[in-house]
Amino acid sequence: MPASIRPIVQKELKSYFNSPIAYIVIVTFLMFSSIWLFYLQQFFVMNVASMRVFFSIIPIVFIIIMPAITMRGWAEEKKLGTMEVLITLPYRESTLVIGKFLAGFCLLLIMSLLTLPLPLLLSRFGNFDWGEILSQYLGVLLIGAAGISIGLFVSSFATNQISAFLLSFFVLLIFTLISRVSFIFILPPWAAGFFNYLSLGFHFSSFQKGLIDTRDLFYYLIVIGLFIYMNIKALIFMKWS
Repeated sequence: MPASIRPIVQKELKSYFNSPIAYIVIVTFLMFSSIWLFYLQQFFVMNVASMRVFFSIIPIVFIIIMPAITMRGWAEEKKLGTMEVLITLPYRESTLVIGKFLAGFCLLLIMSLLTLPLPLLLSRFGNFDWGEILSQYLGVLLIGAAGISIGLFVSSFATNQISAFLLSFFVLLIFTLISRVSFIFILPPWAAGFFNYLSLGFHFSSFQKGLIDTRDLFYYLIVIGLFIYMNIKALIFMKWS
C-alpha cells in the first residue's frame, strides 16, 4: 500500500472501530449467515458438500451491509464540518477516495474471514471442492467491493448518514435485483440481456456456483473503477465549488 494512502486507511479504520458501526455490521452479517444455517439440513439430507445455498444470500445481505459500511464515508465529513479541511490537505483527491475505499474493503475482508470456520467445520462431514469455495469467496469480495465503491459515491452527495444509507440502499437494491425484471415482465431478449448485464446479483451467480467467468470478473472491476473515478470527480467538483 502506498505510503500516502496508509494514513487515510488507518484513520478510517479507527473511526469504524471507535464507533459501533463496525461491530454492528460484523455482527449483523454473521447473524444473517447463522440464520441461513438451516440449509445444513439440506447438506445432510442430500449428502452434498457444497455451500452454494449459503452464498446465494450474499447479494441480498450486501444490499443492507454495504450502505452501513459506506454511509459515513463523505456524509459524516460534511456533517462534522471536516470536509473543507479534508479536501485542502496535501492529498490528491484520488488518494482520499482510494483510502476510504480500501478501509471499507478491509472491513469487508474481516467479515469474510470470520465466516471461514463454517466451511472448515462442514468439511469434516464431506469432501469440499476448495477451488469452488475460493471462487465463491472471490465473488463475495468482488460484489462487496463494487457495493463499497457505489456506496461511497452516493455518500458524496448525501448530507448525513441516514440519507446516505437510504440512497445507497435503493441504488444497490436496483443494481442487484434489476435482472429480476424479466421474471415480472415479458421482455425481448436484448432487453433481458441488458438488465442482466447491469445486475450485480446476476454476475455473482457464476461465482456462487464455483465458476470464475472472466466476463463477470471484468464487470466487477469495471464497476469498481467507474464509481471510484466518479467519486474522485465529485470530490474535485466539491473542492472547486
